Amino acid sequence: MMRLCAMLVMCLLGSLLSVQAQAVAPDPKWSVGFHRLIFLDPLDHQPMEAIAFYPSSAPEHSSTLGGFKLDATEEADIAIGRFPMLMVSHGNYGTPLALHDVATSLARRGFVVVAVTHPGDNDRDHSRTGKVSNLYGRPMQISAAITASLADPMLSAYVDAKRVGVVGYSAGGETALILAGAQPDFERLRAYCRRYPSDEDACTTGGVLEADRSDLKPMADSRVHALVLMAPLALMFGRHSLAGVHIPVLLYSGAADQLLLVDQNAGALARKLPLAPSYHLLDGAGHFVFMAPCNAQEREASPGLCTDARGVDRADIHRSMNAEAARFFSNTLGSSRYGAQMAAQE
Repeated sequence: MMRLCAMLVMCLLGSLLSVQAQAVAPDPKWSVGFHRLIFLDPLDHQPMEAIAFYPSSAPEHSSTLGGFKLDATEEADIAIGRFPMLMVSHGNYGTPLALHDVATSLARRGFVVVAVTHPGDNDRDHSRTGKVSNLYGRPMQISAAITASLADPMLSAYVDAKRVGVVGYSAGGETALILAGAQPDFERLRAYCRRYPSDEDACTTGGVLEADRSDLKPMADSRVHALVLMAPLALMFGRHSLAGVHIPVLLYSGAADQLLLVDQNAGALARKLPLAPSYHLLDGAGHFVFMAPCNAQEREASPGLCTDARGVDRADIHRSMNAEAARFFSNTLGSSRYGAQMAAQE
């Protein structure tokens, strides 16, 4: 009887929990290596950069890269296996290294994570921000990074082209949605700016993007099979323009986002995506909470990016979020193909 009762309780719990909640996040089993990639920007055929973080069988070390201290070693031995690949798209004026703990945490759990620096829209180069070439070019750059990673002499034998996901933060969320089939609606942005003209971040030009490239259009990539979106910019997407997105989405937003109105961005996606996402709205959290937790030096240099509201524990949020992202991608893409014989050799 006790066994029967226990089985009934387990069945009841199973009916209440989502697939993502049932699965156990892969335990970290590797250290992390990183490898620099250089390939051509599809917009102008000039060199662009990305950094691939990957599971490593080498001893754990730390490195400093772009002013960030990373728990990763350059060109460390890559672990034996065939791993899912995740692309990271950063926000406007940003750097993928601001998301380094997300990348290293996922790599430690068995993913190759390729963090792309978007030419013309990063912390060193703002030449394409506010332009059509940036909106449509960013997804093309992620697609080029996927192709380059699959062809890279070091990575190609260890990544699986059939298991690709994207992590998008802020404007990177907009990029990820286009890759998944979303179609930007420029009139929605103009209408938003008529309604919220004081939104200085989104409406500095009245909601009108500079039409610098008439030859570009939104390009989806059928190789992308799952998205994790953090504080995504989604003003140009309504129910109709999201109709082409038919892949799983894990969605995060800070309830106190000071840059993006939650109800018009992440909240709207939660209501309008064809497949309902798993949506986490974090109490008291702001827009920058998704960046890596800051050390003392970073807090002193960039207090606006590093300081969270009272009661918001960024490190705790990242521990939970990183584990949930690994669980989500393991469910949607499949965990690393790592046979028992290989595991025994580790």
